[in-house]
Amino acid sequence: MSTITASDVKALRDRTGAGMMDCKQALQEASGDLERAVELLRVKGQAQAAKRGERVAGEGTIESYVHFNRRVGVLVEVDCETDFVARNEELIAFARDLAAHIAHADPRYVSEEEVPEDVREAERRVLAEQAADQPENVRERVVDGRFRKWLQESVLLQQEHINSDRYGKKTIEELRAELAAKTGENIVIRRFARFALGEGED
Repeated sequence: MSTITASDVKALRDRTGAGMMDCKQALQEASGDLERAVELLRVKGQAQAAKRGERVAGEGTIESYVHFNRRVGVLVEVDCETDFVARNEELIAFARDLAAHIAHADPRYVSEEEVPEDVREAERRVLAEQAADQPENVRERVVDGRFRKWLQESVLLQQEHINSDRYGKKTIEELRAELAAKTGENIVIRRFARFALGEGED
C-alpha cells in the first residue's frame, strides 16, 4: 500500500475543498492515485449533498451589490438551515460575492430546471436554423453543443465564476457545494433580481 503524505492530502484538499480526514481516507482507498481520489470524493460529496438537499433551508440572508457606476444592481437570496449559519461570515461573503457575479454575468435563471420548456424549444429552433449549413450527420450534435453552451451562459449555477483567477474556473454550483460541505447544511441559492438602468421599460 502506498504511503500517503501530508502534501498529498493538501493537494487533494486544494483541489476539492474536502475535509482533511476525508481526503486522507479517499487517498488510502485510491492507493495514492490523486485522480481516483478526486472521483471518490465527488461521489461521496454528491451523496452527502443529496441528503442535505432533503433538509429544509428556512434561514438565510439577502445581500446586495450596486456597481460603481450606479447603473447595475443586484439582490440575491441565499438560504440555509439554521440562524447560526445564516449569520456566518462565510455565507454572507458568498452571497455578496454572488451578487457581484450576477451583476457582471447577467444570468437569466438560477437552475436548469427553471428554464421554461417554450424558451428551450425557441432557443433550439434558432440554433437549428443557425446550423442549417452544417453537414446533416453532425447538425444535431452541433445544436446540442451550442444549446449546452447557451445553458452555461444563462443558468447561474452552471456559470463559471467571473473571478476565475480567485476561484480556479469553478462554477457557481461547485462553489455552493463547497460551502454546503463546509457548513454541513443545505445551502440554496433561492432567487435573484438584477436591475440595469433603463432596462425593463415598456
